[in-house]
Amino acid sequence: MSTRILPAVGDADAARSVATLLSQLPDAEPAGALGDSTSLLDTLARLAAESLEELPEVVLVHERIGPVPALELIREVALRFPAVGVVLVTADTSPGLYSAAMDSGARGLVGLPLSYEELAQRVQAAAGWSAGVRRHLGQGPDVFTGPGGTLVTVSGAKGGVGATVIAVQLALAAKASGHTAALVDLDLQSGDVASYLDVQFRRSIVDLSTIQDISPRVLQDALYEHDTGMGLLLAPADGERGEEVSDRVVRQTLSALRHRFEVVVVDCGTHMNSANAAAIEMADQALLVATPDVVTVRAAKRMVRLWNRLQIRKAEETITVVNRHTRNTEIQPPLIEKITATKVARIAVPANFKELQGAVDAGRMQDLEAKSTVKQALWSLAGDLGLVRSGETAEKQGRSKGDRGAVGGRWGRGR
Repeated sequence: MSTRILPAVGDADAARSVATLLSQLPDAEPAGALGDSTSLLDTLARLAAESLEELPEVVLVHERIGPVPALELIREVALRFPAVGVVLVTADTSPGLYSAAMDSGARGLVGLPLSYEELAQRVQAAAGWSAGVRRHLGQGPDVFTGPGGTLVTVSGAKGGVGATVIAVQLALAAKASGHTAALVDLDLQSGDVASYLDVQFRRSIVDLSTIQDISPRVLQDALYEHDTGMGLLLAPADGERGEEVSDRVVRQTLSALRHRFEVVVVDCGTHMNSANAAAIEMADQALLVATPDVVTVRAAKRMVRLWNRLQIRKAEETITVVNRHTRNTEIQPPLIEKITATKVARIAVPANFKELQGAVDAGRMQDLEAKSTVKQALWSLAGDLGLVRSGETAEKQGRSKGDRGAVGGRWGRGR
């Protein structure tokens, strides 16, 4: 049986060297080298979505891969695709790095310059381990074998465009439709998720910042179980502590959440840092919220260009959600799509401030009336994004539970 090998090598010369040696291995089926971490994770997620058997047995990760550092990338692959054996290719073969690579989930380490014998040995060992894991996974239908739950990030093109309200309603829609759902507040300096959902909880994502390996028990201690059944991971009460949350913490945390929840929605706020950049890069779908005015559309264009320069997210892979839309405004969704070069969501959220006032002031967005046009638009958006089970609508949910309270709100208070 042939061994499928997927190399991820950021250096062109190293990629050619790896390809040459892999082509000489017996019973090997090497794929073309991928040049960055994003391409690797996207490829593995696509293959895993088809079936476990589509995944390669071995992934080679070169030390100079980017933008995600090699050890962090190995950790994420090991968490999300446990049936894949990962081998690190590095010039540093010291005991310290070897130990760190094993702790991250690597199944072997190959030194540079490459030798045929060592590469063949490590690939064979990783492939054998992968085959054993797959036999184990095949024994029961409840064992995790794929990329995990759906991860959606919501970012604002600028402050006050309504990103938090949108994130909250998308998570509520997913939960009400029968999915397990989590909402993460990564607006680390000024997150408002707790205020919108009437939550007082002293723990936050900062409590995970010193944890090297985030276990289910550690994650459970940091999560707040909301009355709706959603899991909440909140921003710190003291904004300056947000600096303690690194991209490593975010990657491990979101990977752990995807193992536990079918839908994970992340409010990334409007200010870019390494933490929310990591979330946006990991996301299955990255939403950028904009209002139909010149200043905000320009801000959206700047944000998209920033993401592209930092290799976080390409414009064509970003979904712009138009909030506070009215038919008589000069700037319409097709124009926003053209200016930003993003894909604009089919559902535009109407400008209906009065509907939101009561829910926002009470801090209970979960009580927004089912007949609210804003809620209906957002739950339809959730449906378009694949976050709700088929047939679930805001009106249906409202009828099943009973409409609980008049609401309304000033959308401009959203973040």
